[in-house]
Amino acid sequence: MKRYILSLLCLLLLATGAEAQVLQLITDDEARLPDAQETQEQVTRAITRGPGISLASADTVGREEFPLHIVFEPRGGVPIDPKSVRILYLKSPAVDLTERLKSQIHPDGVEVPAAIAPTGVHPLQVTVRDSKGRQSVKKFKLVVR
Repeated sequence: MKRYILSLLCLLLLATGAEAQVLQLITDDEARLPDAQETQEQVTRAITRGPGISLASADTVGREEFPLHIVFEPRGGVPIDPKSVRILYLKSPAVDLTERLKSQIHPDGVEVPAAIAPTGVHPLQVTVRDSKGRQSVKKFKLVVR
């Protein structure tokens, strides 16, 4: 009986250790890069619009682990192309975070349960296309205190 309980406790400890890994969204070296020059956004108008992009998680977070949830909204019933997603950290030079986030990118958005980043204001840009090639770009600032 003791052996059974001990085995069960060991399994429980192993199971709790299998929690989601924390993603280093932005490194200290990347945060120290110079800020990118502010550019005037090109305004385009079209009959049809590209997918919607919104930040569903908080834009101001603490230094500890935080969730990052970006939502894609298809328009006109046209599905999102998850392979088209590109996420940039707007520094000089820009840092492409897409490969780092690849496993968290889905047709409905980006879901990172636990991320960390250095203290500061981090400008990000998300680009996504739908299956008809209509593109949307959204910039937002993630503030880590």
